[in-house]
Formats: sequence, structure tokens, C-alpha cells
Amino acid sequence: MAEPGHSHHLSARGRGRTERRIPRLLRLLLWAGTAFQVTQGTGPELHACKESEYHYEYTACDSTGSRWRVAVPHTPGLCTSLPDPVKGTECSFSCNAGEFLDMKNQSCKPCAEGRYSLGTGIRFDEWDELPHGFASLSANMELDESAAESTGNCTSSRWVPQGDYIASNTDECTATLMYAVNLKQSGTVNFEYYYPDSSIIFEFFVQNDQCQPNADDSRWMKTTEKGWEFHSVELNRGNNVLYWRTTAFSVWSKVSKPVLTQLMYKWAKPKICSEDLEGAVKLPASGVKTHCPPCNPGFFKTNNSTCQPCPYGSYSNGSDCTRCPAGTEPAVGFEYKWWNTLPTNMETTVLSGINFEYKGMTGWEVAGDHVYTAAGASDNDFMILTLVVPGFRPPQSVMADTENKEVARITFVFETLCSMNCELYFMVGVNSRTNTPVETWKGSKGKQSYTYIIEENTTTSFTWAFQRTTFHEASRKYTNDVAKIYSINVTNVMNGVASYCRPCALEASDVGSSCTSCPAGYYIDRDSGTCHSCPTNTILKAHQPYGVQACVPCGPGTKNNKIHSLCYNDCTFSRNTPTRTFNYNFSALANTVTLAGGPSFTSKGLKYFHHFTLSLCGNQGRKMSVCTDNVTDLRIPEGESGFSKSITAYVCQAVIIPPEMTGYKAGVSSQPVSLADRLIGVTTDMTLDGITSPAELFHPESLGIPDVIFFYRSNDVTQSCSSGRSTTIRIRCSPQKTVPGSLLLPGTCSDGTCDGCNFHFLWESAAACPLCSVADYHAIVSSCVAGIQKTTYVWREPKLCSGGISLPEQRVTICKTIDFWLKVGISAGTCTAILLTVLTCYFWKKNQKLEYKYSKLVMNATLKDCDLPAADSCAIMEGEDVEDDLIFTSKKSLFGKIKSFTSKRTPDGFDSVPLKTSSGGPDMDL
Repeated sequence: MAEPGHSHHLSARGRGRTERRIPRLLRLLLWAGTAFQVTQGTGPELHACKESEYHYEYTACDSTGSRWRVAVPHTPGLCTSLPDPVKGTECSFSCNAGEFLDMKNQSCKPCAEGRYSLGTGIRFDEWDELPHGFASLSANMELDESAAESTGNCTSSRWVPQGDYIASNTDECTATLMYAVNLKQSGTVNFEYYYPDSSIIFEFFVQNDQCQPNADDSRWMKTTEKGWEFHSVELNRGNNVLYWRTTAFSVWSKVSKPVLTQLMYKWAKPKICSEDLEGAVKLPASGVKTHCPPCNPGFFKTNNSTCQPCPYGSYSNGSDCTRCPAGTEPAVGFEYKWWNTLPTNMETTVLSGINFEYKGMTGWEVAGDHVYTAAGASDNDFMILTLVVPGFRPPQSVMADTENKEVARITFVFETLCSMNCELYFMVGVNSRTNTPVETWKGSKGKQSYTYIIEENTTTSFTWAFQRTTFHEASRKYTNDVAKIYSINVTNVMNGVASYCRPCALEASDVGSSCTSCPAGYYIDRDSGTCHSCPTNTILKAHQPYGVQACVPCGPGTKNNKIHSLCYNDCTFSRNTPTRTFNYNFSALANTVTLAGGPSFTSKGLKYFHHFTLSLCGNQGRKMSVCTDNVTDLRIPEGESGFSKSITAYVCQAVIIPPEMTGYKAGVSSQPVSLADRLIGVTTDMTLDGITSPAELFHPESLGIPDVIFFYRSNDVTQSCSSGRSTTIRIRCSPQKTVPGSLLLPGTCSDGTCDGCNFHFLWESAAACPLCSVADYHAIVSSCVAGIQKTTYVWREPKLCSGGISLPEQRVTICKTIDFWLKVGISAGTCTAILLTVLTCYFWKKNQKLEYKYSKLVMNATLKDCDLPAADSCAIMEGEDVEDDLIFTSKKSLFGKIKSFTSKRTPDGFDSVPLKTSSGGPDMDL
């Protein structure tokens, strides 16, 4: 059995005309492949059916996955001669979204412009009548002997179509809306509902073709305190029957007769009217008996019609106690939604708004399904209602999380109806000390819910105070102005009761298995009841640790702490570009810093400042900023202890009044507010998770390095900040500003915010620059001086980095000067030139001599045909010059010249030249 205290009540489509106790269902969506089984009717022989008089449907699929397309008349019996059945498409066939199945030719076609298709889904959003396939049934759940008679009175208690929604019954009968669908593949069903009143139980469940319900703990629908909500359930392949069932609270007993209560009517005190005047209303007659009202969830009714708490390990919806199933544990707390008598841990009184004295009167009256403010003695009286909780019992995983301050939460539903400037205050007190105002609502407020996070495990009181007007007048002009509280729900209460049981981790013992707590950072597997660690860079939702989906991913630039309770930044960040990676280290900015806004003045000229405390990163995610309310301490004599309210956060704000304005030695710090409880992420983008850091709020950066932005959210939800407050801190590289740098507020919003919800800061510092790398310096090589050359490394200008690597040491190398190498070059060149010149002259001279001798020999050889007598010798005669010009009578080839050079020289010093005789005889050597 799932949570019985969370039922389903739906409302009218027109949000402004919501009526209580009228559950209504809107826009039922079935997202799954469907196939309907129909039967073709027969009729008398009439005219042949026209295409406009029938439509096509598919038969049920057979065992082979086949089906037939048949024609079905819109009105059976009006026509005949329908088209013959033809083989249909395969049962697994379906069209995509944006297409529809043309049954005539059994093919998918795109939707016409202006129309849409869900593909394999069906949408129901017109409820002028009950759509085809739906069925509405009614029954009476009474178990006494008059049940038969009562059942007859429930025949009209059904779900009724109301145009654009369908509404359930409002009496004590059970109304069931059913829809059967056969899915060819798994799918989902989605519907939107409105259900603000828990006096009617609303459940939704699915049964398969064996009439077995699904094992889903979402069967019992939760009330919708903030308007319309969506609900989605997974559907399995095959037959599914969907049930929407509502039942109003009807208290009965297992005995033959129900317990009745006798109604007694009395005048409300103080009595401020006269029943004797003309037209006055008389008291109704007492003595009429009626059914006993139900108990609150977690309680059961005794035989004497009193409500007693269920023992630990069991739960109830206000009737009988039921043991928690194996593998579950009771979710203890207090859930008050039936106000027949004031609970024992609540009390009410009236406080005078003039002299602030208690009057010993009743400030709030019970009225069945709500509690409301009484008339009081005057309009400026405070109507006080107080709830005291002795302590809390949070899950073990929450206790292990030292940074997660939430130990419990209180949620209440209320409304105010006022003609003047009424005010409703909600206050919290710790250990019986002075109540601290948490939230205030002025004027008329529609029915709404409010949630407050409890951060201390101690005795806590919650107080609601309603004042009709602040005017100091002892009059009763606005007695019709009233505040109503419909329900109060406090979680994790010590010695509390349970309205449902939640899954728990199991451990083996001698007597079987019992519930135990998972270690911090571990979630519970619903199927096996075992504990599993959350993946890296995820955090666990401590109050809903069921399934891996309970592990929420961390934002960009963050990681999880050791127990997966929060995401934090370890003061490092990396930014990638196409050319390089920029690394940052903000460790120098990890300490807390403070900043004061410009002076402000009250209407009476009192000067005050908004003082901010910031802690950026590191510290394993621990919140280091503390803002304190020391007003109480300043009024306590020296030496006595007092009580100060302090807030710990990443960023907090307090109002500071200078000592010269108060007369105390120290300034007054009051109204501390948390601006940052959770780090959402770190990025250079201007928007993250719905939070925007407008660049135009600050002067533009001029170095070309984008700002690194830290995004935070607070847990405090107020009337003006429905999503809580948010904070952004821009970290900007400014090499000229030494650590820690300077903090700035937006120029157009001197208090750090322009709307009261979103706060923005700019932090300029040299520590905000990227870490230095090899790309941030270059080398300068000196000239060679005295045989030594130096290489020096310097930062590029302007220097846009901080920390990181250091400059390399200066490098010294041995070198030769240019003069030395020039001299060596000139000397070598000169020597080479001289050598080449000498060799050239030598070889030229030698060549000339050889060529002369050779020419002489050749010329003498040509004289063989001459008649002159042979010469007696070849010696040079007196007067002949060896340098005379030679006249060649014949030319020799290059080969011949080379051969002549290589001929052997005779022992007498002459060269041997072969000559040819005139007779052509053998050669002769000369």
C-alpha cells in the first residue's frame, strides 16, 4: 500500500474559479501504440454504404501477428454492402510522429499544415462527452449492513465530462474512470491534474491482462498545492487497464454500526454579537448525530472515538494502522489536515497589539478541514497559533552530512481574506527562546503553500500570528478579515507518526533482515534493498535516496565532496581554446572577504549599510561566510551570555548600523540573510541554470581574457523570490591589483541587486589571471662578448598570467667572436688564392714547354717527303730561338696530343716520338 495521505483532487480548467473538493482531470495523454478490438454490427438490407457512412478499423492480432482491415459503419443498421475485409498491415507497424495512417490505402502520410500527430500515441483533451474506450463506474465502500441501500445512492457518482476536463465525484462514493489499451510496445501514460484538497483520496494504477496491478509507489497521488501538475507512468507491452479512482473520506468501523458524534453548537468567544436583535441568527439545535470526522494521517480511531497515534513501524491514512511492508520503514512526522480538535502539541492565544499583553483568549478556531482566526478583542490584536516539536529524527545519511543543514522541513497551506492591510507572520523559535520572524504576508493571499527548512535538531516552536490592522485602535471593524490554515506537515519528527512507509536498506540478522541506513553518499536500490555509491561528480538527494536517479550531476567546473552531499569548486578552473588551454588557480582568493555597500538612510535619517561576506571556493565545499544578528547581545549586560542568530553561507548579507548612530561601542548587525547556499557551477558563460550575470552591470574587461563566473543559489524562498535568491561573482584578471584585489558592486545597483533576488559582484585581482605557461614568455639571445653568449627568458608584455611556471634560469654558452672568424676566413681565403695562382702558373708554364717540344717534333716528322738531306743533328743551332712562333702544318687530334704527352722520355733527356718513314716502313723512334 502506497502513501494513503496523498490523494488526488482535480479542479476546473479555468484556474480562477477553482472549487474545493471537486477533483478534475485534464488533458489525458496516452503515449503508446494502441490497437482496439471492435465488433461489426449487422442490420437490415438497406442502401449500399457510402464512404462517409463508415470507417476502417483493424481486427485483433492473431497468433501469427496478422490482422485484417474491416469497414465499420458509423451507425449500425443504416446501410449495407460494406467493402470486403482485406489483409491489414503487420501488428508491429506504426507511423512516426507527424504522420497518420491512411486506412484506405494503409500507408503513412504526413499531417496537413496546422495539424499534428503523436505517431503511436493518442491524446484526449476534449471532454464534451466520455471518449470512446473510457468507462465510468461507481461503488460504495461502506461495509455495514446498510451498504446495499447506500450503493443505490452512488449510481450518479461518476466521472463527468466538463468540456476541457473531466471531474470526479464529491460525495463519499467511489468513482472509477477506466481505459483499456493494448500496446504493441512499451510506452507511457501522461496526464495533467489539479488536486488541492486531500479530503478525497485519489489513486491511479494500471492492471495487466491478468488483473495484476503494477508495483508502483506512485499509486497514491499527491495533492497539488501550486496548481496543475503532470503525472507519468510507464506502461508495459500488452494489455493495460488504466484506473483513476477517487473516494471521499468516510469514517466507518468494522463493527456493525458506525460511530456517531453528537453535534453541540456554542457561541464563539468572546461573544461580540447580540442574538436578541431583530434579524439575529439563532444557535442551531444541538443533539444532531453525524459520522465522526476522520483522524489525521498516522493516527487511528479508538472505540471511544478518540484519535491515538499508530505504534512505530506502522502507518495509517487516519483509519486503521497497518504494518510497514518488508524492506520499508515509516516516514515519521506530523501531518495535520483534519481540525476537529486542536492537536495536543498546539496552543492558541491572543496578544494585544497595544500593550502586548496576553488576554487569555482563543485566537484560532477549528473548523473541520481548516483552522481559522477568531474575532479577538480588537482589530489590532495578534491572533497566535503555536506548534511545538520536541526534536527531529533525520535519516542517518543526513546526520553524516555536516554541510547539509537540513534536518527537517515544515510545509503548510494557508490563505488570507482581508479588506484592509492585514498581516500574517510566520515565526520560528529555538529552545523556547524568542521567536524570529521568517516570513510575512500582507493583504489577501490566495490558497498557497509555504516550506521552511529546519537546520537545527533541537526543540523548535512554530508560530503563526495574524493581525487585522496595525492601527492602534480598540475597534472591531474588520472582524470578517480572516486567516485560514488548511494543513501543516512536519517531517522527521522525533516520536512522530507515519502516513506512509518508504524503502530502506536491508541488513541480514539472526531473525531475518531489518532496515539500516546507507553510508553517506550511497543510494538505496529499490529492488534489492542494497546500498550503492553515487557515481563520480554527482551528489545524493539525501531525503529521497532511492535509485541511481537520486544522484544528481554536479554543474560545470565543480565536483562532489567525499560523501556526495554537495558540489564545490577546489579553486581550480580550465578554459580550452583552439590554440591553448588556460588553467586557473584561485587559492589566493579562498579566504573570506567583506564588502560594504553605499550608505542608505531610513525615513527618519538613520544611516545604515548593507554588509556582504563572501567565500569563493575551496575548503571542501564548507561555507565560510558568517553574518550575525547581534542586536540581542548588545542589550545584555556585560558578563552575561546572550543568544545571537547567525547564518553560514557562501555569500551572506547583514544590515550594519554604525556605532555613532546607536550609542553602543560596536556597530549593530541585524537581519542576516543567506544569498548563496549551493554552488551551481563555474563557467565563462553569462547564463547557467536560469541565472544570468549581465556583463553591462560592470565596466568592460579590456585584456581579452573572459571573466570566470561563479553561480550560486540560496535555499530561502520568499514571496518576491519564488525560486530563491541567486548570486554571481565575476572573477576578472587584473595584473595590477595585488592579492586579494578589489570587490565591486554594480554601479547602477549599489546594494548588489537591482531586483532584490539576484545579486552580482565583480572581483578583480592578479590571482584571477590564468596560470603562466611556456606560451607566456620568450627568449632573448645576447651577442657573443669575450667568447661568452647569454640567453635570457622574459615575460611577454603585457603579462596576463599569474603563478604557474617560473621563468627559466639564464643560460650561458661559450662562443667565438665575429672578428676571430673574420680573420680566419680572410687568412684561409688569401692562402687559397695564392696557392691556386702558383699552381696555375706552374702548370701553364709546363704546358707551354711540352707543347713547344711536341710541336717541333711533329713538324720535323712531316719533312719525310722533303728532298733536303737529313739533318745531322736535332740540336738547336746557334741563333735559333726556342720561343719562335711555330707554324703547324698539320693538326693532331686531342687523343693524339694526350698520347704524345704520355710517351716515354729517352735516357738522354729527349722524348721518344714515333715517326713514319717515307716508304711506309715501320715507325722509328727519335
